[in-house]
Amino acid sequence: MVLETKTLEEKARGLLGERGVSIVDIADLVMYLQKQYLPDLTLEECVDSVDSVLTKREVHNAILTGIQLDILAEEDKLLQPLQEIVAEDEGLYGIDEVLALSIVNVYGSIGFTNYGYIDKVKPGILEKLNDHDGPRVHTFLDDIVGAIAASAASRLAHQYPDRAHEITQ
Repeated sequence: MVLETKTLEEKARGLLGERGVSIVDIADLVMYLQKQYLPDLTLEECVDSVDSVLTKREVHNAILTGIQLDILAEEDKLLQPLQEIVAEDEGLYGIDEVLALSIVNVYGSIGFTNYGYIDKVKPGILEKLNDHDGPRVHTFLDDIVGAIAASAASRLAHQYPDRAHEITQ
C-alpha cells in the first residue's frame, strides 16, 4: 500500500509543529542563507520556498523517520548502544546528517553547501534544537530542519540563475 502524498505531507508538517518548529522558523533560516545574495528577498518568498520543499515525498519520509527516532530515544526505546548515541547526539554518529542529505539531494549542489554551512553555524531555531538541556531529543530534527532550509534556499538560488555566480561563492 502506498500512502497518498497529501497524507504524508500533513503528518510531516504536523510533526514539525508538535516538535516546536514552525514554517516561519525554517523560512528565517532561508532568509539567513540567501539575504546577502538576494537583497530584495522577502520572508513571504522564503515561506513559499519552504512550503514547496515540504511537498516532496522524500522530505516527508525523512521527517517521519528522523522524528520517530528522536521520539524513541526520548522514550529510551532504542537498543544500546544506539540509545545512548542518539540520546547524546554523539558527534561521530553522522547518520542524522546522512538522513538530512536525502532532502538536500533533491535540490542539487547548492543545497549541499548551504546545508554544510547552516549545520556548522546553527542559527535561529537550529541553536534551540541543538541545545541538549531538557527532555527532548532532536538529534535528527535539527539536521532535517537545516536540510529543509538549505533546500529552500537552493530552490530560490535556482530561480535567479543570472545571480548564480554570486550565490555559490
